[in-house]
Amino acid sequence: MGGGADTSAAMNAAAQIRKVNLNGSSGLAGLIQNRKVFGVALFACLGGLLYGYNQGVFSGVLTMYSFEQHMGDAVTNQTKKGWLTAILELGAWFGALYSGVLCERFSRKYTILGNVCIFCIGVVVQTTAIANSGSSSNILGGRFITGMGVGSLSMSVPMYNAEIAPPEVRGSLVALQQLAITFGIMVSPCKSRYVINYGTNHIGGTGSTQKDAAWLLPLALQLVPAVILGIGMIFMPFSPRWLVHHDREDEAKRVLTSLRGLSEDDPLLQLEFLEIKAQSLFEKRTEKEKFPHLERTSTWSYVKLEAAGFASLFTSWPMFRRVMVATVTMTFQQWTGINAVLYYAPSIFSQLGMDSNTTSLLATGVVGVVMFLATIPAVIWVDNLGRKPVLIVGAIGMAACHFIIAAIFGQNENQWESHQAAGWACVAMVWLFVVHFGYSWGPCAWIIIAEIWPLSVRAKGTSLGASANWMNNFIVGQVTPDMLQDITYGTYIFFGLITSLGAIFIAFLVPETKQLSLEEMDVIFGSEGAATSDYERQAEISREIGLDEALARLADTSATEIRVEEEKA
Repeated sequence: MGGGADTSAAMNAAAQIRKVNLNGSSGLAGLIQNRKVFGVALFACLGGLLYGYNQGVFSGVLTMYSFEQHMGDAVTNQTKKGWLTAILELGAWFGALYSGVLCERFSRKYTILGNVCIFCIGVVVQTTAIANSGSSSNILGGRFITGMGVGSLSMSVPMYNAEIAPPEVRGSLVALQQLAITFGIMVSPCKSRYVINYGTNHIGGTGSTQKDAAWLLPLALQLVPAVILGIGMIFMPFSPRWLVHHDREDEAKRVLTSLRGLSEDDPLLQLEFLEIKAQSLFEKRTEKEKFPHLERTSTWSYVKLEAAGFASLFTSWPMFRRVMVATVTMTFQQWTGINAVLYYAPSIFSQLGMDSNTTSLLATGVVGVVMFLATIPAVIWVDNLGRKPVLIVGAIGMAACHFIIAAIFGQNENQWESHQAAGWACVAMVWLFVVHFGYSWGPCAWIIIAEIWPLSVRAKGTSLGASANWMNNFIVGQVTPDMLQDITYGTYIFFGLITSLGAIFIAFLVPETKQLSLEEMDVIFGSEGAATSDYERQAEISREIGLDEALARLADTSATEIRVEEEKA
């Protein structure tokens, strides 16, 4: 037991020494210091932009007269409208699930690249709907395929960014995914009518093809960022953690050297590499002990081992606790009602008395801008403030907005024309709700599910959390039209109550993870209670690869530097 305890202490000491040597650089200063990592992560987040644009573009397409004329009752029937919207999330749920195997077998990089191609296929299928007038089958099929790509990117991009990032700015880099999503929403034709949709919705002409161009053009524009991402990912580095785990250590060192801007013999870089290697060896040996009959020799063997790995997530409390944190956090994120607002904002604003189509879409466009601006502080400060306080404050703010909207709605439901100020007050509350989501549950939920897993199950765990997001996203998208129609302001009371429960869950059941290395997560999730053999294995690996010696050297160097600085002062 003593060796294992020493190793855990060594890991904690390593983190503290690393932070001292980096002068606590996080937030904007940390992003500037790690500008190459920032650039790579920012480019990878084009995957988030694809989803944001798709999410934004389709809610606006649903309001277009030409689309309604083309699709008929697929748009006017509330249940069919829900399916037309939510089918993408069903595809995304499937995409998030299968990507765990792909990320582990073929790398995070190639998984992103392959699913960009799937996304593009889905867009092409959607745009062929013009040849199938009166039927929604092409749109439904295309959105499901597009959703597969979106779902895969939603888990592979945050995981990729988490694994290339130093712990001091990991939260900021993972939060870039949400910032990219909100940027996509903001610039999508449906949300920013004054950018593109103001023109496309008024494309005229007497021919049906000319009228259909009003909604076909916004859908086709999704291919532009997808193609850019696909080409660019060819030149992006592999995850250094994935490389180490697949016995490509020399390449991993080169990638780390390039990403950190440090020389290969720099003590900090050596320490980070040894931490990654120690965790990888520990996970491999643990996996070998748990599943001695399975080997990673072929794609099918990967599938079998991944299935066994999925099952192992539910066999011990420390691992099951991670499952609960990831899946329940994502469930609460969706039941805040955020996507009810984003998918059906034009309908919601119309229900609040915004009787002019232009006024309604103008109010909707502000939603995209407000969410984008509100996400920026999360990217800059989430690694300083922490995940828990941001999530709790955000949940309380969102719940309050829901309850206020419900109260105003209940009093003015049948008199919006004579109480326009009340309608605009509700609109303002929707905007404030989006602000609270933008800085809190939008980025922080994705940060948590990308960072809490040990290396051997990180792909599986992240895909499990992402799949929970997409399944609940699908349900919300499916039921919202009927809820708005049947229970009206009760919809906001319902979302407010669920969001309040989310705040309680975070406060009492989710640990704080800010500025911890990915390898340190084992400690806060209960590795202290692991079996004696695990401790001994950790200690053996630490001695075997020289992690203890590297830590001692860096500690001596740090102590000397601190004394010199004190003498100068």
